[in-house]
Amino acid sequence: MIDINKWIKTFAEKVEQTFTDRVWFIGLQGSYGRGEATETSDIDAVVILDELRIDDLKTYRDMLDALPHRELVCGFISGIAELSAWEASDLFQFYYDTVPIKGSLDRLLEKIDRKAVQRAIRIGACNIYHACVHNFVHEKSADILRALYKSAVFVLQAVWFYETGNYIKSRDQLQKAVDPPSAVLDTALALKRGANIRFEEMSELLLNWTKAVIVGYGE
Repeated sequence: MIDINKWIKTFAEKVEQTFTDRVWFIGLQGSYGRGEATETSDIDAVVILDELRIDDLKTYRDMLDALPHRELVCGFISGIAELSAWEASDLFQFYYDTVPIKGSLDRLLEKIDRKAVQRAIRIGACNIYHACVHNFVHEKSADILRALYKSAVFVLQAVWFYETGNYIKSRDQLQKAVDPPSAVLDTALALKRGANIRFEEMSELLLNWTKAVIVGYGE
């Protein structure tokens, strides 16, 4: 298992050495940020610069290539201007799922109003609905269905925040908080722990849930 604290410290030092005073923010997302990582988890690193040019991407890529566990590193890099003008429904999850290492994302909060969270719920559910239908008819892929349940957890986090004003980052804590229990969340967590796919049954559950969310959180 990766010592993520040691890795992220090295990563942050390299970013600051590489881009010096141009670094506005460094953060960590995903399962390592939530404390839920496994040995195969990606390292979702976030870097925000004063601006982002194609040469910066080349430099960043070369920097990452020299780091340990390069094959697991992914994440997000951008400039300040484009992040500040980003679609607000995307910024909701981005803000709440990011652990700050250097700097703060608090300036984004003014864009994340109740309407933005509602759009995050609806757009997320629409995307899952479309992919679920396509997968059921055409791909018939267990891996795709597994990924869709993973995406459903993000929508459920947004729903919980919309209804309560409380963002719960941990999947296990969300499961304990949701009352009545969510069959979709229970299934997502079971799949994460290695449960077998019951393709038609799980597809039907996901389809019916997304239908209800899309209608329930419409304009």
